[in-house]
Amino acid sequence: MLLIRNEQLCSFAGGCLRVINNHIKIMLKILIVDDNADMRRLIKTIVRKMSATVFECEDGDEVSEAFDKYHPDWILMDVEMKRMDGLEATRQILANFPGVRILLVTQYNTKELREAAQTAGVCGYLLKENLMDLRRLLS
Repeated sequence: MLLIRNEQLCSFAGGCLRVINNHIKIMLKILIVDDNADMRRLIKTIVRKMSATVFECEDGDEVSEAFDKYHPDWILMDVEMKRMDGLEATRQILANFPGVRILLVTQYNTKELREAAQTAGVCGYLLKENLMDLRRLLS
């Protein structure tokens, strides 16, 4: 018999379970990729209650190494970064790790970018002005 106390964390393969008031919640591992430290901090604050761990990268060229090291459940990817943009990083990560869930988080809302994101293989597209929708999209 396993006794789990309220608000206790239990590890399992691929993530973490949190038990709160006898309800089990799966806690996600999230990788945030954005060259703006303030934006990473804001996103981290928004997803904190649903994530066991949040990892960060400041550019697209760091994503493959970070994914290989941390195996996050979701990657929240900015588009415009200095060394490698989010679309190229998405293509590279999916070539190395098919099936990765990537949500593009951007300030740009153009048909061309949405189409390019879909072609690159992202699971979703979120405007930064709608960041509060992250919890709904990741659950």
